[in-house]
Amino acid sequence: MQVGAAAREEDEAPAGAADGLSRRDAEVLAFERQWWKYAGAKEQAVRELFDLTPTRYYQVLNALIDTPEALEHDPMLVKRLRRMRSSRQRARSARRTGVQP
Repeated sequence: MQVGAAAREEDEAPAGAADGLSRRDAEVLAFERQWWKYAGAKEQAVRELFDLTPTRYYQVLNALIDTPEALEHDPMLVKRLRRMRSSRQRARSARRTGVQP
């Protein structure tokens, strides 16, 4: 029984104590880095891999990319995702106010 308990503890432990990310957070970042390699729609892959709705996945992702741990774990990816999010926010704001981007 000790082996099973140790295996469960490893599953629940952070992916890398050095960067402070949980295993799921590290997996989300890895997925974002290479999601286009999965067959089919991204939303379907999110449901299968993480058992999350697409809306919840993007909530988790947006919170994750705002953390210093994610930035430390994969700076280029996190900065790219932040830029993309900021660009989408500016475009939405411009549409609401009627200003051309």
